Amino acid sequence: MDSRQFHFRTWSVVLIMGALLLGLGTVLYRTQIVNGAYYAEQSRHKIANIETVEASRGEITDACGRTLVGNRVSYQVTLDTSRMGDKENRNRILSELVQVCMQSDVEWTDSLPVSQSAPFKFTTQDVFTYKTSDAEGKSVWATTRLYKLAVDRKWIAAGQGAPADLPTAQELLEKMCVSFGLETDDLEQARPVLGVLYELYLRSRDIYRTPYVFARDVDIDFVSRVKERGLAGVTIEPVCVRQYSTDYAAHLLGRVGLMDADEWAYYKTVDLDEDGSADYQMDDSVGKEGVEKVFESWLRGSAGTRSVELNTNGKVVSEEWLKEPVAGSRVVLTLDLELQRAVEDTLARRIPALSSKATQGAAAVVIDVKNGGVLASASYPTFQLATYSADYNENAANPLKPLYNRALLGTYAPGSTFKMVTGIAGLEEGIITPATQILDTGVYRYYTNNGPRCWIYNQSGGTHGQQTVADAIKNSCNIFFYDVGRRLGIEMLQEYAAMFGLGQKTGIELPESAGVMAGPEYTESMGGTWYPGNTLSVSIGQESSQFTPIQLANYVATLVNGGTHYATHLLKQVCSPDGTQVIYEYQPQVLGTLDLKQANLNAVKQGMLALTQEGSLARYFQNLGVKVGAKTGSAQVSAASSESNAVLVCFAPYDDPQIALAIVAEKGGTGSELGAIAADIFRHYFDRQSTAEQTPVENTLVR
Repeated sequence: MDSRQFHFRTWSVVLIMGALLLGLGTVLYRTQIVNGAYYAEQSRHKIANIETVEASRGEITDACGRTLVGNRVSYQVTLDTSRMGDKENRNRILSELVQVCMQSDVEWTDSLPVSQSAPFKFTTQDVFTYKTSDAEGKSVWATTRLYKLAVDRKWIAAGQGAPADLPTAQELLEKMCVSFGLETDDLEQARPVLGVLYELYLRSRDIYRTPYVFARDVDIDFVSRVKERGLAGVTIEPVCVRQYSTDYAAHLLGRVGLMDADEWAYYKTVDLDEDGSADYQMDDSVGKEGVEKVFESWLRGSAGTRSVELNTNGKVVSEEWLKEPVAGSRVVLTLDLELQRAVEDTLARRIPALSSKATQGAAAVVIDVKNGGVLASASYPTFQLATYSADYNENAANPLKPLYNRALLGTYAPGSTFKMVTGIAGLEEGIITPATQILDTGVYRYYTNNGPRCWIYNQSGGTHGQQTVADAIKNSCNIFFYDVGRRLGIEMLQEYAAMFGLGQKTGIELPESAGVMAGPEYTESMGGTWYPGNTLSVSIGQESSQFTPIQLANYVATLVNGGTHYATHLLKQVCSPDGTQVIYEYQPQVLGTLDLKQANLNAVKQGMLALTQEGSLARYFQNLGVKVGAKTGSAQVSAASSESNAVLVCFAPYDDPQIALAIVAEKGGTGSELGAIAADIFRHYFDRQSTAEQTPVENTLVR
């Protein structure tokens, strides 16, 4: 390279660098000298906030994709007093906001226990203190939130407890006005603002840790009125709230709500972020019961964060997403909403019409025989999830306990529905064969001449004569099962009951009772004495055996599918929020198997079929269009009660079982009275299935 070319390149680089430096200098001059005052003013008047944006919660659907619980957009009003200025300006803004609420008929959060108008009085007896119990159960006095704030703000002195020393409602309002900078001339006008300030100060003093939402679920008209006034520190933001798309399955679906202290202690330790911080915040909503709670980790999305710049007037200058929210997953249940509807409607229609006038409540569970999936589970009476809070006090006081999930938590003596356990155990252990006959003598005299009796002997003095196991199931012959149960012994009855899952939890994801399988251990644990003759009562489903309706349904499912004992379950799969991808697919869980001989199983099933074709249930099932196997039962509630619990278990179709059903009616009389309920449920299930099979496939000709 010659020197001329070298110098040319050197000067070119120098000129380019000079031009860049000149441009940079010009920009700096304009920013700092020409526009310096403007940018300095902007920096003083911009407020940067980092906001957490909640993700929408995942949908809950039935097995066919019908939405059970979804979301809707709602607007809520929150307050930030730090942006309202001094006391006078803050009070003016709050007063104006309250006036807009009154004009728009919008309720706001105000728990100050003082009436809204004169003459002012306290709205609760426990204004400052209340009685409670300590860890040892001793009665002690505790202080209310109002007391704690009153001491903090010096409205009352600490330790002031005699009734004469405490202020009246009007005196309290006057003290609050002075403390919060409000005029005391017109307490009626000041009272609404005092209620809002009371809520705000409870939280600013860490007395009440639940975040303060001034108003929830406000309409767009209210939003417009507030926006027009440009009230500083008043924020209206859209939030996703749960929307119930069905009035059914309330006991299963559950609800969401703000975390309490115990829940926060748990959730702050789960789903930690990469830096070890909790993904949950103290003011988050979580599942409280049911599916909403047990599938919380899937339904909950991942919150996002954004940076929002505001000017001193509270208007948004700019927004930037730091992390976008991710919606929760869609949870698909095994439930069939149409079947669930049919079961609940049938219970509501048929239970009040039972001949027993003492009936209190009922439950019914339908299970898929081939995998343990719960297709429907109903408890009667029920309640509305959409109005849970508004109806809570009424439901809690209702003696029929509509909030109680009888299907999973209620335990009942199985009565004669247990006789298939005794029968199949006797067959499998070689105590009897399908052809074995036992004579019904009316009274079982093995231990004593005055032994237990068959129901037909009690009613008419008659007997069933010679009975095979199929006959005994159809006729519900006690003598037959007394004899088989005695020869088996209590240990063998307990073993077979356990293999069918009776007296054990079924595995469903929701809380359930384990129930009790009668035996010496349980009787002695309750302070009683076990006698050999107690086995006779156990063999016909009496004594102390107590099972849940879902256990009874799963027991029948295990029996008629040939002996495969599946865990019951509500979860079918978990999908992406839009439903296009399957994240998790539930796989049936086998808890145990019984290698039942086909001849033995056939003998028991034949007895169950005979009950519906020529026995006490024939009038309900003969013309159903599908063959059903069933067994009724009744169990006395107590010596003082004249009515028994009615129990019915059944399955269909007989030749290729698909579903098993268990129904219990508290003080419902005899199990045969539940036949109409079962027939309605089976009719709905199989008629709809038949209709679906006849629906023409797309792009085919209809003739």
